[in-house]
Amino acid sequence: MGPKLRPLLLLLALIVLIGRLAISGLQPSGPGPADPARLVSSPGDRQELTLQATLLQDPQPTQGGDRCRALAQLQPGPLRGRVELSFGPCPRLQQGWSVAATGLLRRPQPAPHPLLAGPAERLARQGAWSQLRVERFVLLARPPTPVADLRRLIAERLQRQAGDERGGVLAALVLGSAVVPLPAAVRESFRAAGLSHALAASGFHLSVLLGAVLLVGRRLGRPLRLALAAGAMLLFLLLAGPQPSVLRAVGMGALALLLLESGRRGRPLLILLGTCAVLLLWRPDWLLDVGFQLSAAATAGLILTARPLEQALARRSPRWLAAAAAVPLAAFVWTLPLQLLHFGVVPLYAVPANLLAAPLLTPLTLGAMALAVVALVLPVALPLLLPPVALLTTLLIRLTQVVASLPMAQWQLGRVEPLLVLLLALAALGLALPQVAARWRWGALAAVLLVVGVHLGLLRGDQLLLVHQGRGDQSSDLLLARHQGRAALVSTAADGWSCRQVGRLAQGLGVQRLDWALLLDPIAPEDPACWQRLAGVVLASADGSAPLLPGQRLASPGLSVEPLAVEARAAALRFGSQRWLLLPDRQSLWAWQDGPLGQGVWLGFRPTGAVVRRLATGASGSLQHWFSGAPGRRSPPHWLASGSSGSLLWDGRRSYRLASAAGGPIDP
Repeated sequence: MGPKLRPLLLLLALIVLIGRLAISGLQPSGPGPADPARLVSSPGDRQELTLQATLLQDPQPTQGGDRCRALAQLQPGPLRGRVELSFGPCPRLQQGWSVAATGLLRRPQPAPHPLLAGPAERLARQGAWSQLRVERFVLLARPPTPVADLRRLIAERLQRQAGDERGGVLAALVLGSAVVPLPAAVRESFRAAGLSHALAASGFHLSVLLGAVLLVGRRLGRPLRLALAAGAMLLFLLLAGPQPSVLRAVGMGALALLLLESGRRGRPLLILLGTCAVLLLWRPDWLLDVGFQLSAAATAGLILTARPLEQALARRSPRWLAAAAAVPLAAFVWTLPLQLLHFGVVPLYAVPANLLAAPLLTPLTLGAMALAVVALVLPVALPLLLPPVALLTTLLIRLTQVVASLPMAQWQLGRVEPLLVLLLALAALGLALPQVAARWRWGALAAVLLVVGVHLGLLRGDQLLLVHQGRGDQSSDLLLARHQGRAALVSTAADGWSCRQVGRLAQGLGVQRLDWALLLDPIAPEDPACWQRLAGVVLASADGSAPLLPGQRLASPGLSVEPLAVEARAAALRFGSQRWLLLPDRQSLWAWQDGPLGQGVWLGFRPTGAVVRRLATGASGSLQHWFSGAPGRRSPPHWLASGSSGSLLWDGRRSYRLASAAGGPIDP
């Protein structure tokens, strides 16, 4: 290929890729014409149905633990597509088995707020648009599933010998955490320590495997050596599954190996770009996959900046320390904008944790892979060979637990606006790339300071956030008030699910801990420890009585709430200079006795004409009117509705909808 022709071909490939992504983005994302979701028009509809489907995964317990769910592919027939099966007691079913399931078909509930993960968004990423709440099922077929059985057998034997924690980590080092059931505490400690990548099937694990295979086959001829390496990559792909990040690692490994064995010098950046381009041409939707984004960004950081960072650090520290720190530091810098965009959390000690874990990960990964082979070929020898690897596993787990327990291990900065993330990413490139001229680095540094200043300004604003969430026939409301970077909560529910939702909201909003939480649920909290972890002070009912009485006040600087009646849940909420009237139910409205309104009023129910007229008496034109629930045809004008599962935000200057499943606001 001539030197003049190569840039033209690269430009043509880039144009084709951008065109493919644009066409994919313009295509409607939703259920096909024969998808079972077409039988139910909204999340509130139900239809009894019998579906014949093949399980695409083993049934997995939900977070609450009361049910199990599994994604399934419908068998050929009048209905086509994917559906999630929800079981009561977790059945003894396996991936690849076929069932005839009877139950209530429904559309999954959308997330009430962009910071909360809803079933609808989770299933949409997997190409499913409906859920079947299974009442009974019949097993139709148990076809052989050798790959799934192999994964299950490896994980089962390792966990039986080493325990749930250590065995789960060992299995994840071989199979990837996406296909291994790990204890929630282990996942959380690895995430907080910035070591989640160690348990995710990635390029690191493949490089360790290829390095060991090529070392064993170094004396073999080239064809045998290539065949051995190809077999290792194929086995890695089969065990870890065709995840985007796994396919990216395998594609890059295959290209690099072919170039190396042919005696040609490959350019790692071009290999990365070529592999990602091929994958995105095949599956453009993977561009939005968080794992794919993080994997590609970390790899680009290692290729472009690890070596310059090592050289810069070597001038001020020992060379061994510079070489060890450059890799995690480069990956951290390049993935930081994505972490802020998707999670709003920064693992503050990720670089030192990776430095401490680096001596353990390579021998531990090799040991886990060797134990996996032993578990399959000679399981009786597993107890004899396990102790040294188990010791390393224990050290790694203890390391993550210590780091995760440090103050601000997960620095909650809040989700950053996409435009600010883009500016931060460009600024990070300007600071990290050695090719950038020195005069531009000052501009990049100024851009970083600008992003920090704007984001901190947004976090310190006075806001009131309402989240109305439905769960079956029940619903609840969360009101989160923010002032000067702190926050407080008023919730109509005290169940564990609502507590977890509040935790996700606080993390996405950059709130380390709530000042206080008032739980208006007459039923005592089912998980008091969860609420205590979220807030400094938690007031809740223990026997059905009100947690606060008139004359009492729950307050912190700039944030307060006080009840307005003994027999009802009416309350006045203050944040900064704003005062809002909270009326969760009709009893609260009648107990309010036409008191002062303040800047806004919230109703936990749809208002009637009489209620609207009553609240309009003495109200100013700037009064904000909110109510929870879907707007109806006769809803009052100038009132904002949260929708059946949605949210509203007030920031002192305007009121607007963030998310809703029931249409837009009413005459805002």
